[in-house]
Amino acid sequence: MSVNQVEIVEVGPRDGLQNEAVAVSTADKIALIERAVGAGLRRIEATSFVHPKAVPQMADAEAVMAGVPRVDGVSYSGLVLNRRGFDRAVAAGVDEVNCVLVASETFCQRNQRMSVGESLQIVADLIDDARAEQLTVSVTIATAFGCPFEGEVPASAVVDLARAAAELGVDEIALADTIGVGVPMQVSGLVAAVAEVAPGIDLRCHFHNTRNTGYANAVAAIGAGVTVLDSSIGGIGGCPFAPDATGNIATEDLVYLLDRSGIDTGTDLGALIAASDWLGGVLGATLPGQLSRAGRFPPPAAN
Repeated sequence: MSVNQVEIVEVGPRDGLQNEAVAVSTADKIALIERAVGAGLRRIEATSFVHPKAVPQMADAEAVMAGVPRVDGVSYSGLVLNRRGFDRAVAAGVDEVNCVLVASETFCQRNQRMSVGESLQIVADLIDDARAEQLTVSVTIATAFGCPFEGEVPASAVVDLARAAAELGVDEIALADTIGVGVPMQVSGLVAAVAEVAPGIDLRCHFHNTRNTGYANAVAAIGAGVTVLDSSIGGIGGCPFAPDATGNIATEDLVYLLDRSGIDTGTDLGALIAASDWLGGVLGATLPGQLSRAGRFPPPAAN
């Protein structure tokens, strides 16, 4: 399928920062979101409404949402795992709720302290209330390409979850390579299989570059018809509950790849590089993204 436009969901403020050892201030989290909006990103995963003891970096979720710039056309999502998180997200003023299903039982117990069936029931219990609040509902299927504890995850387990989520009436289903083990042929096959059981539901993909396949997987997903991809400024991120899970694909690197391929993202590459450089200063680290070090090609014209 030919795709000439891809929507990017910026997940750095949540999935990116949650795994960072450096405590990031609320003001800097808001500044990161402001930079993302300024670069043209229009869907941003701003925070997660989980218990502060589970993910201390996200303890200021309400304060972050209170400070984000409210710009026409910009949608902020919050990750929720249960009713308490959902109620907090609604009160904080999110535009989207992102619920998590997990394709492997062991990871679901480690990550959410419940069974896969119980996590699906939470989505079922929340979706009507989300509709009443006029919120978009997305479901992310974690460990869709492999589990750190169980190894290979059968495609049938992912497809069954996607079918169940579609039957509940969610707006979007995301396939997440939580630990960065997927490869392009696997991506193509799984996207096709999920699209078949979830007709009319938007599909999104979330890749980590743990084994250096994240960008190849993004291209494969686009080739399979996916038009929405997650990425993180600077390539930061990971999962606190998945051993050795490293960062997301970097937003600026992904935009460079898509721009050079003739695919529009509606973003300003220079502003994304500047945001990555700024974030590296906040974290006191050289970030995984490559473009801020290598530079654009062709180089921007001198003033």
